[in-house]
Amino acid sequence: YHEDVSRDIVMYRASKCDGGYGLVQTGWPQLLMSPLSAVETSDTPRPSLTFAVSSALLVPAAGADHEGQEKSGKEAGQFGHPIPATAEQQAELIALLDRAAALKLNAVLFQIRPAADALYASKIEPWSEYLTGAQGRAPVPFWDPLAFAITEAHARNLELHAWFNPYRARHTDAKSPFSKTHIARTNPSLVKPYAGYLWMDPGEPAVRARTLRVVLDVVKRYDVDGIHLDDYFYPYPATDKRGRAIAFPDDRSFKRYRAKGGTLKRPDWRRRNVDLLVEELHTGIHKVKPWVRFGISPFGIWRPGFPAQVRGFDAYEQLHADARKWLREGWVDYFTPQLYWPTTRREQAYPALLEWWVGENVMGRHMWPGNFTSRAGGVGSGAFSVSELVEQIRVTRLQEGATGNVHFSMKSFLTNQAGMNDSLLVRVVLDNEIRTFQIRMGARQGKTT
Repeated sequence: YHEDVSRDIVMYRASKCDGGYGLVQTGWPQLLMSPLSAVETSDTPRPSLTFAVSSALLVPAAGADHEGQEKSGKEAGQFGHPIPATAEQQAELIALLDRAAALKLNAVLFQIRPAADALYASKIEPWSEYLTGAQGRAPVPFWDPLAFAITEAHARNLELHAWFNPYRARHTDAKSPFSKTHIARTNPSLVKPYAGYLWMDPGEPAVRARTLRVVLDVVKRYDVDGIHLDDYFYPYPATDKRGRAIAFPDDRSFKRYRAKGGTLKRPDWRRRNVDLLVEELHTGIHKVKPWVRFGISPFGIWRPGFPAQVRGFDAYEQLHADARKWLREGWVDYFTPQLYWPTTRREQAYPALLEWWVGENVMGRHMWPGNFTSRAGGVGSGAFSVSELVEQIRVTRLQEGATGNVHFSMKSFLTNQAGMNDSLLVRVVLDNEIRTFQIRMGARQGKTT
């Protein structure tokens, strides 16, 4: 339970928040849970913050890097995506929110920009093909999924956080031709092909300005409680058929930077490009609406060797994501490192990584680690037991400086995979009730002495 009544994503009553972060990145908005709002006050322990991320339920996953889900609809999309009717889409979204509320989650993360497109009414970017089957085509009958989600989430006391992909311009699963208003048509020099994707070049100032404009447009026009990014910055590295690394094609922007007197080496320059976006988003969001929270769920390992026992992917070097810097500079309001490994896996141990990240949180931001909840009770090499998930939540609660969890994905909660909902409600929620009772009894004893 969330005891310091802050905000973010997790599993219980809401206030204000994955994919991506090792999460499934889908075209349909992702559902996530967030921590409680800072405006709430109570002497009762609040639920731990936990994200509940959903897979694509209404349309095929747009970027299902780890797992995706399709559901047939009443009408087939023109370019191969089965697209349910508006009423069916709304009903399915309501079902997600109802389940989130029933599990006492705090908030939802709703992905609204999968690939320089929009799952909301935008004058900047085209309607997403993952909503209607054709990029640029508005839904009929018309509805605005973001506005609808905000209204329905708030009606259930859930926060709604809008989730953006800052750089991707097209996923490998895309079927629809580009709309005339898509950046690949309006300014193709800013978009680079990479391993079957199209990626906006983070080294182009115009790209940073566009993403900032898109995000702030949503902050101004919608009653969102938060803005969220996950782990997609520079693309995850790919290799060709011979196993050779494919270089990201940013020679043009890097040469221009050096020609203007820039002295950074390319890796440092790339990290600086991402740093600038993160800093400007944090500043810009709070300038428009100071109460809207900005959070990021980066890859769970900053660099191998931090802490000493940790081995694995180097997001600092490969994604050019200096997540530790963002945290230490205070450029986020909440921080959700994707700790997707079991507590017993020494080289990526959940407790060790969580303790390390808490130690880097010198600005005292909300720390809500991410859990790969869909692996709990699942199958395959990465699966672990539901009891392991409960243990991860227990570890989080015992770690001073960590006040919640973020669950990926909502899909597992919808199916009650391996009975996880029952385990969490009985073993986690009951724990909260016990603690509440203890606090109240202590208060009563204090009054009688």
